[in-house]
Amino acid sequence: MSSCGSIPFMQRRYLELDVFTTTSLSGNPLAVVLDGTGLSTDDMQRFANWTNFSETTFLLPAEHPDADYRVRIFTPGTELPFAGHPTLGSCHAWRSMGTASKQPGVVMQECGVGLVPIAVDAVGRIAFAAPALLRGGPVDAADLAAVVATLGIEPSLVVDAQWIDNGPGWLGVLLPSAADVLALQPEPRCEFAIGVFGAYGPEHHAAYEVRAFFPERGVMMEDPVTGSLNASGAQWLVATGRFTPPYVASQGLAMGRAGTVTVTADDDGAIWIGGDVTTVVAGTVDL
Repeated sequence: MSSCGSIPFMQRRYLELDVFTTTSLSGNPLAVVLDGTGLSTDDMQRFANWTNFSETTFLLPAEHPDADYRVRIFTPGTELPFAGHPTLGSCHAWRSMGTASKQPGVVMQECGVGLVPIAVDAVGRIAFAAPALLRGGPVDAADLAAVVATLGIEPSLVVDAQWIDNGPGWLGVLLPSAADVLALQPEPRCEFAIGVFGAYGPEHHAAYEVRAFFPERGVMMEDPVTGSLNASGAQWLVATGRFTPPYVASQGLAMGRAGTVTVTADDDGAIWIGGDVTTVVAGTVDL
């Protein structure tokens, strides 16, 4: 019998989702294995490499007593402690199994950064509480120079820059406008995970445009719509008084997508990142 790691292949429920969109094929795809029990880290990484999606997730029984489920999140080349669109998509997948959460209206996800609360409203829209930054603060001159060179822009175009890392390593860069963000043609290789933001005018439905660039196996990649970056970016941009929630952020236009990210704040000032999730493929996978 063929085997994957130390266990035989078995059929597992599998979904391919489109996150941050109500229209299939216009957001950010996510692969979800709904039962990752018994799979080793190598098994998961091998499968994530095979799907070649920006992230593939594996749902597991919770280990923390307050969590509803545990998730492990993999890019094609590495495991992440947290990522945003996999959080929304994994919650959508977990809810599709019909399991009730321990707290009404709130699903508690357990992942590498700990517990992440996810709110589910009356019509099923999902939003996660932005986790605390693992690294914040100013960017030193050498790192900023490297980022500016990677983005192919003049240093004078940078309005502000900040470390906004909540797991994937994000370094945030604010440019004067959304048009400046959309015009970027970065170098094919990069050292940092770079999130770039630029404001729209008051007539636009979105407050700003976002682009996310990151190194994957030595090559510069762009992510279509990025929950983790929108979370840490909103924490930065709201805290510095540049934007006031609730508002909508746009991402993906440069890649032919139309991602929409909702940014809200609760009474305590915590930032919540929301978006729609659409199921594109549902079936099983031998894994």
